Amino acid sequence: MPRRMLSFLIGLLLSAVFAPSGMAEQVLKMATTTSTENTGLLPVLDAPFEKKHKARIDVIAVGSGKALKLGENGDVDIVFVHDPEAEQKFVAAGYGVDRKAVMHNDFIIVGPEADPAGIRAAKTADEAFKIIAEAKAGFVSRGDESGTHVKEKNLWEKAGLQPEDGWYLSVGQGMGAVLRMADDKAYYTLTDRGTFLASRDKLTVKLLFEGDPVLFNPYHVMAVNPEKHKHVNYRLAKEYIDYVTGPKGQKAIGDFKVGGQQLFFPDAPFR
Repeated sequence: MPRRMLSFLIGLLLSAVFAPSGMAEQVLKMATTTSTENTGLLPVLDAPFEKKHKARIDVIAVGSGKALKLGENGDVDIVFVHDPEAEQKFVAAGYGVDRKAVMHNDFIIVGPEADPAGIRAAKTADEAFKIIAEAKAGFVSRGDESGTHVKEKNLWEKAGLQPEDGWYLSVGQGMGAVLRMADDKAYYTLTDRGTFLASRDKLTVKLLFEGDPVLFNPYHVMAVNPEKHKHVNYRLAKEYIDYVTGPKGQKAIGDFKVGGQQLFFPDAPFR
């Protein structure tokens, strides 16, 4: 090999090895809910952060229960979910730190426009569930220990009911898939409002029940505890928490709309 070419290759190799760390792309591994992903919020929210920090956010969108399990195992650096009771247990057990409120929307019950069970007349969410059960109307459950599934189970318990096979389908799927299934079968389901609004142009199911305070749906973000898992990128996770709860992140959340509808409402002090 000519000496000039050899010198060039050696120089290229040395520059790659000794390049300043700031030149390398950072990676932040995030476990989050299917609702933040399905609505299209995350690409809009994350892009300014990635640009500023020369970082890439690798998103794993699953139910809140699975997202917290990924954090517990140290498979991600940060968790962004909507199951307050499970989140508090996660932090109390030492797996999560710096938990902060980010935003909220609410849960709603959707179903066939004709509303064969008649839940539009219900005064509370658990009453709506009782009406569905009494009518043995079809209901699709996420069945995946997500924040939505946990809320659904709480509503059945509050109604004093245990849903039965036959009219009740537990499918272990994300919210988008469950909405499509409810649409195909003309069944009822519980959904977060954001995912429904983002999908409604492709659906025939309609919003039939809303407004019960028990359907409030808050989202929190927290870093995986570096004392439990020393390999996690805690520094970048903390930067992300500061961003989504700060003025720019909160404005991006408040400004995010689909079809003119606001999907999430900022909850941090900067709103």
